[in-house]
Amino acid sequence: MWSSKIWSVWLTALFFMISVPAAGLAGEETTELFTLEDSIAIAVERSLQIRSARAALRGARATKKEAFTSFLPTFSTRYSYRRINEAPTTMMFNPTKEIPVGTRDNYTWSLEVAQPLFAGGAIAGAYEIARTGVDISELERRTVIQDVILQVRESYFTILKAERVLDVAGQSVELLESHRKMTESFYDAGVVPRNDLLYAEVELANGIQSRMAAENTLELAKARFNTLLRRPISATVEVEDILSYHAYEKDLEECLSTALELRPELATYELQVQQAEQSVGVARSGYYPTVSVLGNYSRYGDDAGVSGNNYVDQEDWYVMAVADWNFWEWGKTRHGVEASRSRLEQAKNALENVRDMVSLEVKNAYLTMREAEKRIFVAEKAVVQAEENYRLNVERYNEQVGTTTEVIDAQTLLTRARSDYFNALSNYHLALGELERSMGVLYGAEQYAANE
Repeated sequence: MWSSKIWSVWLTALFFMISVPAAGLAGEETTELFTLEDSIAIAVERSLQIRSARAALRGARATKKEAFTSFLPTFSTRYSYRRINEAPTTMMFNPTKEIPVGTRDNYTWSLEVAQPLFAGGAIAGAYEIARTGVDISELERRTVIQDVILQVRESYFTILKAERVLDVAGQSVELLESHRKMTESFYDAGVVPRNDLLYAEVELANGIQSRMAAENTLELAKARFNTLLRRPISATVEVEDILSYHAYEKDLEECLSTALELRPELATYELQVQQAEQSVGVARSGYYPTVSVLGNYSRYGDDAGVSGNNYVDQEDWYVMAVADWNFWEWGKTRHGVEASRSRLEQAKNALENVRDMVSLEVKNAYLTMREAEKRIFVAEKAVVQAEENYRLNVERYNEQVGTTTEVIDAQTLLTRARSDYFNALSNYHLALGELERSMGVLYGAEQYAANE
């Protein structure tokens, strides 16, 4: 008897020792909660688009360094071997005989230094073009960062929107279930016909299908979010709920002014105009000669060691100034200048077009944001009215002075009003993101660009 009690105590203790750690481990499995700031930081760090933009920037910097080397002297060396069919000779006439003046085997090694002095502005112009290209690549990187931030922001609020719509769909199913039960009790009591019960059951089924659609929409929104953050597509996602209204204080003129000052695309096109102007200068360099200095050191010999022979000095050197000028090329330089000027005009027109498009984009985003803002207040009032309408129709139905159709219609109206409210709220945040992107002031964009 005592042994059985001891075994019982030991088994209880063993179960306790196993279950407590297991419970502790289970408690440690928590889902990470993403804030908007964290989401943006992760996406910026992992984005392949931003990595490609970084690679393009590194390439532009390398091109700039490559262009700078044209200012510097170049060093080259050459080693050659030449064998002729017979040793060269000269004729001596008194007495007549042939005298050798060279060897059949000839080895030459030379070292040459060339320093450009003047190229009509071609070297300096090419370097300025490359340096401007670095600035353009930097601005394009900033543009990509802003695009990624906007995508994350839109995805984040799309999840919040889908969650709220799913909540509304769940509430709708609960109301439809409650109404079906009430209708069933009335039917059992012989108060309402079977058609009312069937109608309630059909609407309940429709509500369940709507909830399933809302669940699917939420899963797709989370998959999009995971893709942007380069997480496993089916990874669990929980985001901080920040779906609330806050007023936007800037007016349209302030937004337009900010966009014209900060929008990276505008600065990019301005630099492209500058680059086109520099290209005109490079094209004009063909009108001028190029001047350079050459230095050469050479060694000769009839063996591989270029140690000289009996006919030539072992080594020699020279310094030479060279001026090259292609003074007639059938208008090639003139046509090149005209082509560069044409591209300059195109760049200027593109800049003006982008300015117009940015202004239009800002105004469109601003008006869309204000419209979404107004819809929030309208939808909020509609929810209050729909809730009161539903309450009255339920009371009328309970008193059997109303019909099941009126209750379901009121419930449908309430569901739509609630969905419209959350749609308006989320659309306001999405429109606000579009507006800030059109202004070039998206949250954290400058910070992330500076940290690159």
